[in-house]
Amino acid sequence: MCGIIGYVGERDINAVLLSGLWKLEYRGYDSAGVAGIGDGELEVRKVVGRLNELNKILDTHPISGKVGIGHTRWATHGEPIIENAHPHIDCKNLIAVVHNGIIENFLKLKEKLIKRKHLFRSFTDTEVVAHLIEEYYKDNLEEAIRKVMEELEGEFAIAVICAKEPNKIVCFKKNAPLIIGKGEGENLVASDKLAILGLTRKMIILEDYEVGVITKERVWVKDKKGRKVKKSVIVEKTELIEIEKGEYPHFMAKEIHEQPIIIENILKKRVKKIKPYTPFNLTIPPEELAKLTRIIIQACGTSWHAGCVGKYLLETFCRIHTEVDISSEFRYRKPVMSGDTLVIAISQSGETADTIAGLREAKVNFMKVLSIVNVVGSTIARESDDVIYIDAGPEIGVASTKAYTAQLMILYLLSIYLSTLKWLVKEEELAKYFKELKTIPDKMRKILKQEDKIIKLAKKYYKFENFIFLGRGVNYPSALEGALKLKEISYIHTTGYPAGEMKHGPIALIDEKLPVVCINPKGSVYEKMLNNMEEVKTRKGKIIAIVTEGDERVKKFTNDIFYIPRSPEALSPILVALPLQLLAYHIAVLRGLDVDKPRNLAKSVTVE
Repeated sequence: MCGIIGYVGERDINAVLLSGLWKLEYRGYDSAGVAGIGDGELEVRKVVGRLNELNKILDTHPISGKVGIGHTRWATHGEPIIENAHPHIDCKNLIAVVHNGIIENFLKLKEKLIKRKHLFRSFTDTEVVAHLIEEYYKDNLEEAIRKVMEELEGEFAIAVICAKEPNKIVCFKKNAPLIIGKGEGENLVASDKLAILGLTRKMIILEDYEVGVITKERVWVKDKKGRKVKKSVIVEKTELIEIEKGEYPHFMAKEIHEQPIIIENILKKRVKKIKPYTPFNLTIPPEELAKLTRIIIQACGTSWHAGCVGKYLLETFCRIHTEVDISSEFRYRKPVMSGDTLVIAISQSGETADTIAGLREAKVNFMKVLSIVNVVGSTIARESDDVIYIDAGPEIGVASTKAYTAQLMILYLLSIYLSTLKWLVKEEELAKYFKELKTIPDKMRKILKQEDKIIKLAKKYYKFENFIFLGRGVNYPSALEGALKLKEISYIHTTGYPAGEMKHGPIALIDEKLPVVCINPKGSVYEKMLNNMEEVKTRKGKIIAIVTEGDERVKKFTNDIFYIPRSPEALSPILVALPLQLLAYHIAVLRGLDVDKPRNLAKSVTVE
């Protein structure tokens, strides 16, 4: 969600902060601001809207000094207006604060501070932090912040500057990501490594209740009792070119087209030999995995859809009872768990607040947690018993594409691996699976070469305001994901349904004005799905069919057909994902929308 950047050094503070904020745009925001200390005074610039507006203000009224913090805000408490934009300041205009997360007890704190004659300018939860620091500040910012941490409830990553201590940034966190970047004669802090990657590759990850102090020459970290903490420095390997659009008009387009090489790289890394088949370097012993009788997958959004496919795969290949929960429900429903249950947490960012909470709920109940994430060193990765990285590279577009198909491939490989541990798959069957797997990247490329066909479909349907997506079996989650992609970036009302459930309600919506995307590659439920398509046609619904190459029978139901290469049923969701992503992308482009930064959405949802 919100983005944080802070810098101490000799470079132009305006350029550094803006550059960092540009790289955080993908997280989603509706206002932005920066603060710096020049000649012992605090200077603040804030805008509502995009960073272009902030850039204009800084061109004419730059902040001065060598210390500064910046922020992009995604509104939670208080609408997006100047008063609610970060940074927030105290009554004396000495302290500036930027914050990612939610202060859950802010109303109680605010009431207390108002009684102490503090004047509030905003409706946000964050402003209480600035006034609380002011309340405790006695010429030692570190000490004041340690006292403040004891009073705050909720989730927070916070960076603070103070005009009385003009050569440092102090930062602290709980349940939200915060990274310190170490440079030469300059140091930084950010909520995301991408914001500081252009200046340093050396990074320190703050843990909960740690306080980091950043000056031009030094960085140190202390715990909440003021004791120094020895921190390891991680060298980040991500290349800057990975977070650039290159020849593509949008990051989403780039990331859709990166999928074949990502799947290819996953297979090179994870599928090397049949005997022994060990695609993952897990610390949970194989004999323990072999005894599993139950798996709970918990995730949010697109990752939840990947988990729904995972349920099908794990039950089909491993015969392990698998449940899939939306994390925000899992954490509150008091799930029944026992020692033979494995909890799998899936998250692209590794910082999804509800998924983190679900993970912690599982660990409180003494469950082993295996996480499937994209971001190395993320909170979910660090707090899990085991982690499998999907190796999709930085995903900048808010609507997930390449992370989704990478998650699907990892779940497929995990299912096959667990089936070998349970002696449910023979060596010759494994060889057959491997042979099929190696064809997937080229089949994906073949689909992408047909993008012009999707563009024609988009031109035909982009003005419609309602869609239904239907699928069955392993491709019911594909219908959910296709609907989500379209609604995320085009703002068209869409819904995904299991096709067999259509007659229990949604069929009432179908008429000649409703496009219905029917996902029906050859598989075990092909005939059943044809019957559902007949039901749609009878009611004059406009069918867009996604089917297997060579399927002639489907022509009697629709003229709008997109063919995908033949594949085993279990692998078909990976191929189906591409035309669904392209359809959503091109419809959104034709509607003139901001594809990479859809309204009201954030890439990394770090609040409940």
